[in-house]
Amino acid sequence: MTKDTKRTVKRLLEVAGKTYADEAGIRLADKPAPLYQLLVLSVLLSTRIKAQIAVAAARELQAAGFGTPQRMLAATWQQRVDALGRGHYVRYDESTATALGEGAQLLREEYRGDLRRMRERAGGDPATLRRLLKQVPKLGPVGAEIFCREAQRVWPELRPYLDRKAAKGAERLGLPTDPDELGTLVGGADLARLTAALIRVTLDKGLPERILGQ
Repeated sequence: MTKDTKRTVKRLLEVAGKTYADEAGIRLADKPAPLYQLLVLSVLLSTRIKAQIAVAAARELQAAGFGTPQRMLAATWQQRVDALGRGHYVRYDESTATALGEGAQLLREEYRGDLRRMRERAGGDPATLRRLLKQVPKLGPVGAEIFCREAQRVWPELRPYLDRKAAKGAERLGLPTDPDELGTLVGGADLARLTAALIRVTLDKGLPERILGQ
């Protein structure tokens, strides 16, 4: 790693290296509840809506007590809609409330409410994991990528996980776009922070200048 690259990575993590799970107040660990909360956040981030709104909606769902599949199922459809509304997730609140209920039901039936069983079924293969994730209602390819980017923090077999959007951010900063090469720039668990930061570089046109200008 050159001095310039090291400086860029350090600055990138300082400015934008907070995962979306961290922003949503999810203490991510290889445990059923936080993994489910990450899945819900990934569903919310999948739609064409600002990330801040999706994060706020995820916080509201957790504050309402819907942080496990069982509790999401126990909530009424209207209670889910109301929680999403408090997070200003209003364009997709009704359809998402339905999808969250259906997704919780799927997890209960297929995995007994524990995403670690989905991980086991995937057998350490990221492509298989993405395919299984896309069976969750309203979680398409974008949501599956989001989940894997963030879950690499606690599921080492996903590392280094770099999708095309994160690679685009790396290219803007003059960083490697090859996942293995990029993975050498930070420690394992910090890859989730790095990829989250690179996504923000892709979405925020002014961010590269803030990072490279320092």
